[in-house]
Amino acid sequence: MATTAELFEEPFVADEYIERLVWRTPGGGSRGGPEAFDPKRLLEEFVNHIQELQIMDERIQRKVEKLEQQCQKEAKEFAKKVQELQKSNQIKEAADIIQKLHLIAQELPFDRFSEVKSKIASKYHDLECQLIQEFTGAQRRGEITRMREVAAVLLHFKGYSHCVDVYIKQCQEGAYLRNDIFEDAAILCQRVNKQVGDIFSNPETVLAKLIQNVFEIKLQSFVKDQLEECRKSDAEQYLKSLYDLYTRTTNLSSKLMEFNLGTDKQTFLSKLIKSIFISYLENYIEVETGYLKSRSAMILQRYYDSKNHQKRSIGTGGIQDLKERIRQRTNLPLGPSIDTHGETFLSQEVVVNLLQETKQAFERCHRLSDPSDLPRNAFRIFTILVEFLCIEHIDYALETGLAGIPSSDSRNANLYFLDVVHQANTVFHLFDKQFNDHLMPLISSSPKLSECLQKKKEIIEQMEMKLDTGIDRTLNCMIGQMKHILAAEQKKTDFKPEDENNVLIQYTNACVKVCAYVRKQVEKIKNSMDGKNVDTVLMELGVRFHRLIYEHLQQYSYSCMGGMLAICDVAEYRKCAKDFKIPLVLQLFDTLHALCNLLVVNPDNLKQVCSGEQLANLDKNILHSFVQLRADYRSARLARHFS
Repeated sequence: MATTAELFEEPFVADEYIERLVWRTPGGGSRGGPEAFDPKRLLEEFVNHIQELQIMDERIQRKVEKLEQQCQKEAKEFAKKVQELQKSNQIKEAADIIQKLHLIAQELPFDRFSEVKSKIASKYHDLECQLIQEFTGAQRRGEITRMREVAAVLLHFKGYSHCVDVYIKQCQEGAYLRNDIFEDAAILCQRVNKQVGDIFSNPETVLAKLIQNVFEIKLQSFVKDQLEECRKSDAEQYLKSLYDLYTRTTNLSSKLMEFNLGTDKQTFLSKLIKSIFISYLENYIEVETGYLKSRSAMILQRYYDSKNHQKRSIGTGGIQDLKERIRQRTNLPLGPSIDTHGETFLSQEVVVNLLQETKQAFERCHRLSDPSDLPRNAFRIFTILVEFLCIEHIDYALETGLAGIPSSDSRNANLYFLDVVHQANTVFHLFDKQFNDHLMPLISSSPKLSECLQKKKEIIEQMEMKLDTGIDRTLNCMIGQMKHILAAEQKKTDFKPEDENNVLIQYTNACVKVCAYVRKQVEKIKNSMDGKNVDTVLMELGVRFHRLIYEHLQQYSYSCMGGMLAICDVAEYRKCAKDFKIPLVLQLFDTLHALCNLLVVNPDNLKQVCSGEQLANLDKNILHSFVQLRADYRSARLARHFS
């Protein structure tokens, strides 16, 4: 075939073509040469060559047919495109004409031109429908350019808004396929925002209308489905869902703020959110406070049930107020003492649960309240916290703790009130932290601030008063317990032994037991309080401890050896006083130790000792009272030296 193709030359002449074929065939030449003329061989070559030419002709014919078909197809496509462009232009021209006719027809009197006006209106409507159908088809095919052209024509028609509606409807087809409708809506709006400017001359209006459609139809329906089923049956789930849905809606709104939606997009989006949630937000605070009260009551009841404890009724007003005033002024226990078996009835778990519920309520209040109602709503939540945490739990524990403090003359009394103090201090810190962290930001710029601060102050003052009363009565019990130890363990012969030369002890048994008891109570006070409160209570206990020992020592008469033993006891009490780490208490015991020296000093040195640094400023009657305790005081020599 390649050889056959080589025989063709331009211009093609048949005789020359055959001549060239003959000359190329061995035995086909007419002139002399190495091979003689061979007609059979030449005939065979002609037959083969004719077959090759026939095959080549068939191939060329097929190629020609294929090219002809392709050419016809391209011609048809080109004709169709030309026709479409012509048609498009006629639509544009027709729209311009019918639009002008429609405007003119508005001015014509109906009685004379009713038929004309009717035909124009009909044509106007038909053309409008055709344009909208064309826009719909172009959108489905993704032909942005065609959509822009049709939208530009429709801009001057009444049906332009319907064109926008069609666009918005079709944009949302297949847009909500995920489980998160808010994320779907955000992605949809981002996609349309990129596209809408290429189609419409007023993209911000179209995008705003899409967003309005999403909020008022899709989101509103979703929110309703989520909230209505739990609105009446499950307040906790309802509040959590309301908070979650409102938060996700406002987050979506924040994302949409980056788009151009017109002049006041903040107001526009706020109105859309309000339209969805207004029916739920109008009575939100009533649901919130109702739920918080029932939940708080349940937390407390569950705790007291776990303790198998039936709450006592703590009365208010009348006799109860009178009892409270008498107790505060006289420190007397009114009514029988209650054995709490060491239970403080203060639970950190309960406190944390109540504060956690209130914290969530404050967060929901901040998000769901109208700004003008926020301080008032936050105050209502705060009053519920005060009622259940401060009054129903802490104050009840204080009252119960006070009632459990035994009288000061009770023997072997168990003093649990300091445990109440310790836990109450912890609770106060948690309460104060929530007040500052979660309530203050909601009321800081409103008149409710002073009201909340005043209420907090009153609550704390009332509780501190009860704590002070309980601590004071507890200290009295401690002193009473020391009195019982001294009365039971201290013998008169301790300080006036029968055999002065056979005293083997360093200090009395009463002193040992009192010091052990005091050290235990000092440690308990330090563990129960913090800051300056520790020093204040320890100083009060130290002063009372000193007074007890001072008065106790004055009940006995002292021999010389007994006086030495008393000095040893006071030295031990002074060691115990050092644990208080209160300078005044240590100073009191230093002075008492110096006074005890008057029990053993040589009569000739009495005046010198009394004028010493530690005793010089004391009243002479105090010095005299200690000298009188000496067994040898009646001797004329001692009385003469002290006079």
